Amino acid sequence: MNEEERQSRRRDGEEAATKNRARILGLPYLDTREFEKNIPLVSGLLDKEEMHKNYILPLAKGGGGDHFQFMITSQTPRHLLQEIRSDYEKEGERVDFFLISGSAFQVFMSRYDPPKEVHYDDIKISTEGDSETITEVSNTLNSVSSDKVFDFLLDQADKLTASDIHIENLRSEIRVRMRVDGILHPVANLSKDRYRVIMGELSSRANVSSASNKPQSGHLQTDIYRNGTSHILNVRVETVPTMYGQDAVLRLFNFDESLLQLDLLGLSEEEKMEIDEIIRKPRGLVLMVGPTGSGKSTTLYSMLNALNTTDKKIITLEDPIEYGITGISQIPIKSGDGGSFAEALRSVLRLDPDVVMVGEIRDADTAKTAIQASITGHLVLSSFHADSSSAAFSRMIDLIGTNPIFANSIRLVVAQRLVRRLTDSKEEYEPDDMIKKYIRDTLEGVDGFNPDNIRLFRPVPTEENPFGYSGRAVIMEQLVVNEEISEFLRGNVADANAKKIEAAARKNGMLTLEQKGLLMALAGVTSIEEVSRVV
Repeated sequence: MNEEERQSRRRDGEEAATKNRARILGLPYLDTREFEKNIPLVSGLLDKEEMHKNYILPLAKGGGGDHFQFMITSQTPRHLLQEIRSDYEKEGERVDFFLISGSAFQVFMSRYDPPKEVHYDDIKISTEGDSETITEVSNTLNSVSSDKVFDFLLDQADKLTASDIHIENLRSEIRVRMRVDGILHPVANLSKDRYRVIMGELSSRANVSSASNKPQSGHLQTDIYRNGTSHILNVRVETVPTMYGQDAVLRLFNFDESLLQLDLLGLSEEEKMEIDEIIRKPRGLVLMVGPTGSGKSTTLYSMLNALNTTDKKIITLEDPIEYGITGISQIPIKSGDGGSFAEALRSVLRLDPDVVMVGEIRDADTAKTAIQASITGHLVLSSFHADSSSAAFSRMIDLIGTNPIFANSIRLVVAQRLVRRLTDSKEEYEPDDMIKKYIRDTLEGVDGFNPDNIRLFRPVPTEENPFGYSGRAVIMEQLVVNEEISEFLRGNVADANAKKIEAAARKNGMLTLEQKGLLMALAGVTSIEEVSRVV
């Protein structure tokens, strides 16, 4: 999906939400997309300051000048509407208000009050050893005005689809790196005065102290406007004191509810079918496992979105809340301040939810409470740290012991990784005999694998894309719990380790992360080097 398609999908989602909001408020909704860039502007009704302050825009005076129409947003003060209506009606004039989206307001406002700002060059990611690009970006960032440098950095990271911004103090400068498609790239080396500006913004907007000598966590949210659309960027902030000052990592969550769809995860028919079965019969326990940054949260939120219907009560317990989803009760758990997933879970079960998502199972108390909830008619979704689906079982057994209740509650364990996608410039090649043997041994007996025709693909850098990769694809290993797997969890199999559990699951048709990755490499989705790096 290219940037234009992403922006269009975001705008579609925002307009749908605005239409729903208009229905709740009892206001007529107006989709302005067909005319917002060329309809004549109305002058003489409101000044720019009023428009900016009250999120209100004039639409039309109407025939004869006695019928006035205004566009408003959900941020427009309601008392203002009453005042305007009263003032006009005293003069015998009719007033109508139409609810429009935030993006529509920004498009109109930029026409009424065109921005008077300097446009800086976009940030570019450098390849290894490319000092010229780093120098060029450094000069750009050092030239951005102090009041804009922080927002410019966030905007550019979002434009590059970066997942993290790393701000690191060195002795004589500040190093900025960004993680794009799972790989950390040097971006710029900034002068020390930029550090004070950036940390000052973090202090005020993410509620962290620039003078603290302890690690801190914070959160901020900002609106990103681009090409006539807007979206919310959630930023999780982590700071830690170092020898030369506080280092900060900003984790970016590009909130777009319309993109939290299972169909957009690129799942195979078999993978989608297993998850659909969970959604069709929402009960029991489902675990997502994998390292940080493997897409667990996106998959869990997509499942929640699919379950999110008016006949279900859905509650999440999160530390912190990464995406806000309409229609779901989301509860932040501040574990750093003594908050407990287990304690919160026991409390919310009294609210009679149908579905509960626990951000992470970290201890035996939370695990036992989640298991107990899942056998009493609830569907419990959670993440869990383990290398693979079979390792998740052995780790859970280490945590709570062999447990017949766990065996009855667990329905599905999904292990996940993200690999970079090759661009269309990729090049096909025949691997050497050692690689061929490795692929044949790993994929032996897998349906659809042809051991006599092994071809792989490598990235080919271009001027537009110096890495040969763009975007990421999901590798998913799904372990469905059947009677044979349950025997391990009940303690009926001696030495129930991860290797034995995986062998039993593979006998029942499960493909491992390694096998899924190699099939993707053979299909030209990614390279074998990328599969090796991730899996």
